[in-house]
Amino acid sequence: MKIAVFASGTGSNFAAILKSIETKQITNVEIVLLVSDNPEALAVKKAKEALIAVFTFRAKEYPNKQAYEEEILEKLTESGTDFIVLAGYMRLLGSILLHAFEGEIINVHPSLLPAFKGKDAIGQALGYGVKITGITVHYVDEGMDTGPIIAQRAIMIDPKETRDSLMKKIQEQEHQLLPEVLQDLVNIGGYK
Repeated sequence: MKIAVFASGTGSNFAAILKSIETKQITNVEIVLLVSDNPEALAVKKAKEALIAVFTFRAKEYPNKQAYEEEILEKLTESGTDFIVLAGYMRLLGSILLHAFEGEIINVHPSLLPAFKGKDAIGQALGYGVKITGITVHYVDEGMDTGPIIAQRAIMIDPKETRDSLMKKIQEQEHQLLPEVLQDLVNIGGYK
């Protein structure tokens, strides 16, 4: 399975997938492209260091979402991408990518969906005072964190939990669950 990883920030999930491939925790998966809407993202640096093709863009430099998604689709096609993994990508996908890769896009989200959709799910969970949060890997549809759920992991929130400590716990679980889901999808042929 040839995957493109979309990331906007540090690329910790990208790095976890890459490490899982290198250590053979994941087999029959290859990262062929990193896509980022932030050319300065640490994820971009990590991909370049790993000699993985990178496509970066700034949305504001395009007339509309359709224009930059058409260019992304061109890069995905050129790279032979079979499947897209959103790993800290902070943009909603539009119809061009959703139609071209229907049922072939997953996202990792730092909450037990359907709770705490959208941005700052960790802050939302802490603000609401819940005792349990978690992570969700789900298929991507046109809504915000509304696609069918593939897998979830619960995480206890300690009484003295901080945003940073909870983020660390969540990322540790993301770095385990996302590679597991990718391997499961390969094993069942859950992609084109």
